[in-house]
Amino acid sequence: MNLAYRHLLPADFAADSRVWIYQSSRLFSMSEALQIEDLLNHFTTNWKSHGTPVKGFGTLFFGQFIILMADENATGVSGCSTDSSVRLIKEIEQLYKVAMFDRQNLAFVVKDKVQLLPLGQLQYAADNNFVQANTLYFNNLVQTKQELEDSWLIPVTESWLAKRIKPQNA
Repeated sequence: MNLAYRHLLPADFAADSRVWIYQSSRLFSMSEALQIEDLLNHFTTNWKSHGTPVKGFGTLFFGQFIILMADENATGVSGCSTDSSVRLIKEIEQLYKVAMFDRQNLAFVVKDKVQLLPLGQLQYAADNNFVQANTLYFNNLVQTKQELEDSWLIPVTESWLAKRIKPQNA
């Protein structure tokens, strides 16, 4: 699995551009991914805040994570424009029968694949070496382009999960 993604982010967006990450409850098929990319491109091309175009970006990473980004140095994102992005994600949920808002489902890179784990099973996974100190975790709480570049895909020990579990290989 190629984990390089930074070069796919728009270079002309400010480091403090706002980011929203939506994790799917399953991997999208290739045809679904292409359709979702079309939906995201259409949305970001027409994204507006109080009638002013938003400098937006949207893509699907690793077949499972929808990333939306708005460069607020160009146009501020209002509540209404944020609501429109949430409507898009809800539409994707319905179209593809997936959950995109479940923050209790954690994503890790295990055996070169994205693996999901319910938060309630985290300690069990750590106790059984499914999740270790150096296991890569998708920190979907990042809020800016800079954080997306530096802190999205990080070892468990560098995440908020480190306080929740005691990995055996720490």
